Amino acid sequence: MRIIAFDFDGTLSDSEMTVLLGKKNGTADEMADITERAMNDEMSYAESLRSRARLLEGLEEELAEEAYGEVELRPSAADLIQRLRDYGHHVAIFTGGFERGVERALEKEGVEVDDIVSNRLPVKGGRLTGDVEGSLIEGTKDTALENHAAEHDVPMDRTVAVGDGANDLPMLEVAGLSVGFVPKDAVRPACDAVVASMDRLGKLFESHGILDADE
Repeated sequence: MRIIAFDFDGTLSDSEMTVLLGKKNGTADEMADITERAMNDEMSYAESLRSRARLLEGLEEELAEEAYGEVELRPSAADLIQRLRDYGHHVAIFTGGFERGVERALEKEGVEVDDIVSNRLPVKGGRLTGDVEGSLIEGTKDTALENHAAEHDVPMDRTVAVGDGANDLPMLEVAGLSVGFVPKDAVRPACDAVVASMDRLGKLFESHGILDADE
């Protein structure tokens, strides 16, 4: 068994969750600008996430749920996840994004993962509070990956990390195999391989013996 850890926004999904949420209250452009700066390592992820959450203060929970429902997996992502799990690997999603959006996207495709480590936008009185909660605000994805490896007695050289942005760097730097999915310039040097589609990622996994090529 290997542990395969995926980032979500920009990797498993080409949806940007905070931008979809921002469209519901007219702050999408500001969201996109903050997100881009964070992914290029121009500001800390924690700072960027709190800034984006504040822009959502007062958004109705019903509208937030509509935005979560618009989150989609990339083409072939669900099939790849299922192949990995059928092969006996432990598949996890580590995202600074929001659990509800991840869950909705997976439900839509009828696929499950073993673990989701993510953040949440708390609600009070039917509206988002403007706060954010979760283990991946200040916490980093290397710790999440190391904890999962220890919990499942998997050596770190049998872990795989797939991501695209600066907040993925910690897990990419410690994983046994680090894959950039159309990575930002600041991320590319930390990657053992770079791919631009889920089909190419599947081929890469086949070349490393993680999946069978004849499936």
